[in-house]
Amino acid sequence: MPSQKFQIEFPTRHNQSRRNRICAFTLILCASLCSAQTPTHKKTAPPPKPEPTEPELVEYIRGALLSLSPNDGVNDNLDVRYDETTKVLTLTGPTGHCDLVISALNPNNTVWDVFDPSDSDRQREKLLRLTMVSVLGKTARTCYDRFDHVDTTLIGNRARFLFSQPKTDDVPDFQGKMTKAIKKLILLSGGAPEKDLF
Repeated sequence: MPSQKFQIEFPTRHNQSRRNRICAFTLILCASLCSAQTPTHKKTAPPPKPEPTEPELVEYIRGALLSLSPNDGVNDNLDVRYDETTKVLTLTGPTGHCDLVISALNPNNTVWDVFDPSDSDRQREKLLRLTMVSVLGKTARTCYDRFDHVDTTLIGNRARFLFSQPKTDDVPDFQGKMTKAIKKLILLSGGAPEKDLF
């Protein structure tokens, strides 16, 4: 019986080089897969903050008028009420009350000033006053004395909101926030929108 010869094949330089390339490619592929980061998820922007509702704006304005009210016995905001049907904000003070027609106010005319109500008899705290006028042909306010008679001495084409200046000084950006709130309330109450005139 003829003897069988076993031949051991030693890797040639060509085969070894080919295997090295395959191993190197495999290592690179594994390394790139292992080091690949989990796909980064972009942070989605939070949903836009919902616009305030008419009741929310009224509560903000009412709260500011009462908590930041002057306390001099003449210009105090003793009570603030809003009629959703007529869109009238009623401000009651020591000498009577004024009905401000919010939907009649012009959002393009807002003027802030500091007023000193002191007289020769008494020193009073300074007032921060917001004055707004009505749109053409509409009445901004009607004021009444303590006996509920119309005060004809006050001009009806402007509305005024009074605050204590020392108190508002402690509220960051008070004028900006209050102006924005009143302008939004004007729009929600059916009034004219603010326009960029220039």
